[in-house]
Amino acid sequence: MAKSLYETLGVSENASQDEIKKAYRRLARKYHPDICKEDNCEEKFKEINGAYEILSDEKKKAQYDQMGDNMFGGQSFHDFAGGQGDVDLDEILRNIFGGGGATGGFGGFSSGGFGGRSSGGFGGGFSGYSEPDLDVEAKITIAFNTAVLGGKHSVNYGGESFDIKIPAGIKNAEKLRVKGKGKSYSNQKGDLYLIVNVASSPEYQRDGDNLTKSVEIPLKKAIFGGKVDVKTLYKDITVKIPAGVKSGQKLRVKEQGVINRKTKNYGDLYLKLNVVIPKADELDADLASIMQEKLPE
Repeated sequence: MAKSLYETLGVSENASQDEIKKAYRRLARKYHPDICKEDNCEEKFKEINGAYEILSDEKKKAQYDQMGDNMFGGQSFHDFAGGQGDVDLDEILRNIFGGGGATGGFGGFSSGGFGGRSSGGFGGGFSGYSEPDLDVEAKITIAFNTAVLGGKHSVNYGGESFDIKIPAGIKNAEKLRVKGKGKSYSNQKGDLYLIVNVASSPEYQRDGDNLTKSVEIPLKKAIFGGKVDVKTLYKDITVKIPAGVKSGQKLRVKEQGVINRKTKNYGDLYLKLNVVIPKADELDADLASIMQEKLPE
């Protein structure tokens, strides 16, 4: 009994499901219309998908193993698929593997092929050949400030340039979905998934929703306290420096960090103080002499 579905996938009739799956994946990659440039790629691709949908389903496979190519009027699957013309092969196969049908027939068709069908109608169950995966991924690098504040970013992909919206607070390695910018097949279009790489910043370090920024303060303010002006990503602020701070100490500024995209709450900004020690030759001579004499060892 001829069983051309196995020939379509290039496997034996005793092939395991794993072997069938591997053969399908290899052929689907080879004949995918976006890759294959031969004239018959699309037809071959449909045949491969149709064969796999039958042989990968235990119930349908058992039915086919019992009847063989009698399902297709005694034709090979290739000849049957090619003879459908503009008729939807997916719909034909769905009808074949539907429920109900005439006694002695299959899926509503007589066992002699497609000579007629009973009024029993068709059932469901066959979903057609597998749709190709049209989604694609690409990587983009965005500025640190854009990741924190949000904004627009220009993307060049597939010979096309377009702007995308970057949501405020996006993290490194997150994905952004751009609808309809993936691969095309028939009348379908996949999506483009952009994997975001956030560039480093010379001013800030990010830890979750919190930011850290180094701020230089003069020795006088470190000893006696005072105020310093600080430019943040959001606005300019004035920070009070308590007396007696040490270099490396951090001051917390609430809600000047990164917005959390889920909670909509802002993290904090930590100012890492860098006390600037003046050189001796930059000091007033009398002050230098007093400091040298009075400062503790």
